[in-house]
Amino acid sequence: MSSSDKDKATTTVIDLADLPMEQLQAVRQQIEEEIQHLTESYSALKLAQTKFNTNIECVNTVKKLDDGANILVPLTVSLYVPGQLVNKDKLIVDVGTGYYVEKNLDDTKKFFEKKNTFLKENLKKLQDSIISRQDQNKSIIEVLQVKLNEAQKERAKSK
Repeated sequence: MSSSDKDKATTTVIDLADLPMEQLQAVRQQIEEEIQHLTESYSALKLAQTKFNTNIECVNTVKKLDDGANILVPLTVSLYVPGQLVNKDKLIVDVGTGYYVEKNLDDTKKFFEKKNTFLKENLKKLQDSIISRQDQNKSIIEVLQVKLNEAQKERAKSK
């Protein structure tokens, strides 16, 4: 038996209509929490992607400048000091977890493009997961509506 056959053999499909309302509500709540978490993750990755795109644009701008050009050097997000470009082909790149590496312009651009491609792929997977969970949530809500309507009809009959 292959690995995929084993996976298929252990997969169980549950008819939502067979579940009691309490269990459906618990599943719905769990899925909504997952959707919220996935959406927050998506937003964080999208922000990182925006930063990488900005970095690529900055590399392209530096490429056009001559050594000795006057520039503004950011100290914080909103604080800059005047500076002068000494060697445009030596950039210090934050490669993560507090590590910085000196790279030339082309390698810097490739680094950020690679990161951007990685994020784009993961954003697509995350978006697919969000859509899938939203569809599952809609199905659960529909079954809950049907069960609520049936329960109301039963109460109306018993009165």
